[in-house]
Amino acid sequence: MISLPEKYKNRMETLLGDEFGNYLSALSEKPVRALRVNTDKISTEKFIQICPFPIERIPYVENGFYFEYDGIGNHPFHHAGMFYIQEPGAMAPAECIDIETDWKILDMCAAPGGKSTQLKNKLGEKGLLVSNEIIPSRCRILTGNIERLGLKNTVTTCMDTKKLARSFPHSFDLIMVDAPCSGEGMFRKEEIAISEWSEENVKMCAIRSREILENAVDCLKGDGYIIYATCTFSLEENEMLIDSFLSDHPEFELLEVSKRVVESTSDGIFFEGCSTPEINRCRRFYPHKSRGEGQFMALLHCTCVHAEGSRKKQETKKEKTDPTVTSFLEDVLCGYDSQSLHTYNFHPVLFSGDMHIKDGLAFSCGVTVGEVKKSYLQPHHQFFMAMGQNFRRKIDLSPDGKEIKKYLRGEEFETDCENGWAVVTVCGCTLGGVKVVSGRAKNHYPKGLRIKGGQ
Repeated sequence: MISLPEKYKNRMETLLGDEFGNYLSALSEKPVRALRVNTDKISTEKFIQICPFPIERIPYVENGFYFEYDGIGNHPFHHAGMFYIQEPGAMAPAECIDIETDWKILDMCAAPGGKSTQLKNKLGEKGLLVSNEIIPSRCRILTGNIERLGLKNTVTTCMDTKKLARSFPHSFDLIMVDAPCSGEGMFRKEEIAISEWSEENVKMCAIRSREILENAVDCLKGDGYIIYATCTFSLEENEMLIDSFLSDHPEFELLEVSKRVVESTSDGIFFEGCSTPEINRCRRFYPHKSRGEGQFMALLHCTCVHAEGSRKKQETKKEKTDPTVTSFLEDVLCGYDSQSLHTYNFHPVLFSGDMHIKDGLAFSCGVTVGEVKKSYLQPHHQFFMAMGQNFRRKIDLSPDGKEIKKYLRGEEFETDCENGWAVVTVCGCTLGGVKVVSGRAKNHYPKGLRIKGGQ
């Protein structure tokens, strides 16, 4: 049994009443494992057909599944970005609203990328996702996960949310505020969350979350939406914060979330002094009621429309095309949108998002094609992962064959593919790239992603 702070237990017993015993019992159970199919790479139906281990659908996520399987991170399907391993409760916030495929979406506190990549799967080719993370090391992890999943029209930034508001005023249709919190909902999974818990930390997190939410307002278009989410149960970080926000922002309303989320969650809690009659529209995900860890979510809608257009229109200058880059793209791809080829931070990128991103502002912008070195281009792993479906030369390997194990270990293997840059795929999904020379596939799988010999 998990040892909980007495003050925390007293607070939860007050919140849950007769359900408190069931909550404590749930904490002694094994955490639930889940994954979400990356529908930018493979359809949910096809994944079900080829998945080599048992999976069970999550009721509120069309492409989400519970699973039990050891070593999933080393499976070729994971390397190919077919799915993202994500706690099932954490999938609920992105399901609160039906998303338009051409929206511009901002995830303000995005690392490691679960909610960001879930939101991106809901966007079409005209949609745009900006994912922000203030801590550089976590921003690199976030960017790496977006890269592994082969997502296009994404931007990652590394800045505090106040700077984010200055950089992208009134620019987004939807903003995810997955606020850093006291982590009460993760006690079953993360013992460190228990050791760091205190009532003082709860209050500090509430103040910080409110600041982030205020900065989200400045990034939001008129008639836009904010999903506010935490993985904690405290009233201070959840309903009290939402109630205070709505009192200060009469232009916002608290909406009902989607029916599929309502059916797997509990109502928000009305507290003494609450001035929001519909506070029950907030949702609470409890481990003793649904399969997963704790989560809170609220869907906010800005009813005013005057903010849109306050962002200055940027004039786009016609860029010179580097013949080294264009000849490379024409050689390796069956076709591409030449209008999407740009230079960002001195590197060629493919980016068709309808938003001007200043050089130096983003950690990553669009799909990095590679690095130009004298008279040739060295392709980036992100280019293989995002553009693999459009490659002229493809080498499809069996998920159980010796060649795929060689590839994931960083070794060469024999192939009858013609000479040139090629992508290595498994069941049609890209694993990475190779340079084929005289029947040998020279490995270009990044060293940091390779599996070790015996795995």
